[in-house]
Amino acid sequence: MDRENARKYRALLDGGRWFFGLSDSRKEALLSAGSVRKIPAGQQVITQGAPANGLFAVLEGAIRISSPLDSGDEALITVVEPPTWLGEISVLDGEPSPLNGIATTDSLLVHVLQSDLDAILERDPAFWRALGALAMGKLRLTFAAMEDNSARPLADRLAHRLVIMAESHGQWRDRSSRVIEASQEQLARMLSSSRQTVNGLLKTLEAEGVVRLSYGRIEILDLDALKRRAR
Repeated sequence: MDRENARKYRALLDGGRWFFGLSDSRKEALLSAGSVRKIPAGQQVITQGAPANGLFAVLEGAIRISSPLDSGDEALITVVEPPTWLGEISVLDGEPSPLNGIATTDSLLVHVLQSDLDAILERDPAFWRALGALAMGKLRLTFAAMEDNSARPLADRLAHRLVIMAESHGQWRDRSSRVIEASQEQLARMLSSSRQTVNGLLKTLEAEGVVRLSYGRIEILDLDALKRRAR
């Protein structure tokens, strides 16, 4: 990545907890090695079973993360937006990707190829710890979601899921996204519910001035109110 783009995108990525916590030299190493990729809606970025292909950071748009089922359908896990980083699991364990990642809208990514990442890790072995921290942050959220799914009413779980997505799965350091690029069908699948049920709950939130609904997206109008419901 050239210096102009590095400066441009560093400000966005610095809004994320993980990247912000890296040293300047590590940030520079990632951005220098990274290339900016335009991904059209519907294109696959990560393929289940494919070898590790380095790290990705979402700069614009949204990526649907899912796991294919034997029936030919998919188990939708989440939809991630900027400034989320992806790909660290396969980098850490050397195993093929466990998930699929598909652009739900036209998107822009930073991609650090596996070979370039290997070179960075060769020069800076302690960087493995930072990659581990990235993965563990997501694992904590996964455990919280598992507990949430088993023990709470659907309305509370929906509010919690919207808060997590608005905060880009804990990636944002000091702000939240006001618009979530996810359809009601996608939300329903994440919550193991029906679209009709989730639509009814969202309509209630909209009537109360907490969210605004439009095609394929949900605008958060009152994040504090959502957080109170999610507790």
